Amino acid sequence: MESRSSGSRVPNRWAIAAAGVLMQVALGAVYAWSVYRIPLAEWYGASVSAVNTTFSIAILALGFAAFFGGLWMNRSGPRVVALAAGLLYGLGIIGASLSSGSLALLYLTYGLIAGVGIGLGYIVPIATLVKWFPDRRGFITGIAVAGFGAGALLTAPIAKALVQGVGVFPTFAIMGVLYLVMVGGAALFMQNPPEGWRPAGWEPEAAQHGDRSGVDYTLGGALRTWQWYALWAMLCLNVTAGISIIAEADPIAQSLTGVAPETAALLVSIISVANGAGRFLWAWLSDFIGRRWVFLVMYLLQAVLFFLIPATGSTFLVLAALAFVIVSCYGGGFGTMPAFNADYFGAKNVGTIYGLMITAWGVGGVFGPLLVSYIIDTTGGYANAFYIIAAVMLVSSALPFIVRPPGREAAASTGKARA
Repeated sequence: MESRSSGSRVPNRWAIAAAGVLMQVALGAVYAWSVYRIPLAEWYGASVSAVNTTFSIAILALGFAAFFGGLWMNRSGPRVVALAAGLLYGLGIIGASLSSGSLALLYLTYGLIAGVGIGLGYIVPIATLVKWFPDRRGFITGIAVAGFGAGALLTAPIAKALVQGVGVFPTFAIMGVLYLVMVGGAALFMQNPPEGWRPAGWEPEAAQHGDRSGVDYTLGGALRTWQWYALWAMLCLNVTAGISIIAEADPIAQSLTGVAPETAALLVSIISVANGAGRFLWAWLSDFIGRRWVFLVMYLLQAVLFFLIPATGSTFLVLAALAFVIVSCYGGGFGTMPAFNADYFGAKNVGTIYGLMITAWGVGGVFGPLLVSYIIDTTGGYANAFYIIAAVMLVSSALPFIVRPPGREAAASTGKARA
């Protein structure tokens, strides 16, 4: 028996993990947005910025909804929140199929309603699996979000084929039904472990080390530490960089390399692999070298690669390689940051503490794509945007040197219990 509890039979935690990954795959289909961008711009006769506002609204709504999802989970448990997420997400995408006459309606359905559903659902597997896997914190948070990063790998080719076959708006209807079924089915597996449960043979003391506070904070206690804001900034900056590639992957490939649309769509699939793999690999690495040093390496890598793209991205394979590493770092931030939060603030309330921190995703998700879109509209190219992002990443690399776990005295001053 893998686990122990004084209560009734405990479900298999790996089955819950598998359902969590399936849920994240469906939610992560939002990263296939760039497949829709060109046909939508042509249909509406709108600018890049106007169409990409839909994606930015979705990411912004996601970031704030994740916080409320964490609060709701504390009251009602993960299953109810996950079911609501599936309903909103599926109906939002289905509703987008009715928006052919109004870009504003696309903002409301694909952007706001579906974005709220994604945010509610995103926090559920993370907060649930951290409790089921206290012995493999970095590993499981990487697994918990890897499916989200890889979602476009499965959905981009399907969506591309459907757009070419039946049109963009019927594609929204078909994909919305698929997402509704996937998230709703996975939601039925979501539940917290029994009170006092832990894996058989595992003792918490064996997992403690210098990069952990050893304290369970409430949300209020975490917000009274400067470390929460430092982690928020680290996540926001990392999102700003990577999502600028994700939101424009298909058009970037066509613009910089001149490949056909079918080949450009391949870049969406390639970076979705990077997004998923990076979430697991960087998080797994952080268990060995530390979360701070993983962020330092990711920032410096991105600074170099964004600077190189305008000069070396004219060949599709070169562009794909550079984008792969950048987006792996983007995913790595999401794989590593939940464990970072649990290290600093404890696992008990990670749903609310990290849920609020995901607002950094929303802010970065708005700023990154809009920066790139604005520069495209004003200069007709990507180079200046990439140089700006390279500089931001270089400056950001100072943050990992500064951040440290909250001290025991900080925990005492906020009245938090010892973990």
